[in-house]
Amino acid sequence: MLSKELVAASTVPLVLSVLTEGECYGYALIQRIKELSGGRIQWTEGMLYPVLHWMEKEGMIASEWRESESGRKRKYYRLKTEGRTALLEEQQQWLTVHETLKKLWQLPRST
Repeated sequence: MLSKELVAASTVPLVLSVLTEGECYGYALIQRIKELSGGRIQWTEGMLYPVLHWMEKEGMIASEWRESESGRKRKYYRLKTEGRTALLEEQQQWLTVHETLKKLWQLPRST
């Protein structure tokens, strides 16, 4: 299991990345991230929905209530152009952190 801080910091880029696959409703987002992480990232609805609302307010995503195949009404989220731009920025930031850690962890350790 990852730390709460790391999970929180990675929520926006993960949501944006999943939405590049196509529109999705909240519970399906939770399940997709759980699947992709091999169960190591487990979001709760109480954690995810405030982030989705914030992302919508910021113009990254849009939502629409629709009836699902099961007949239940679900709020489907989709990526907007601003979200694609935000994802590119997030990718660069995460790649910078990743590359920096990779360099540090490949250095020989002094005793």
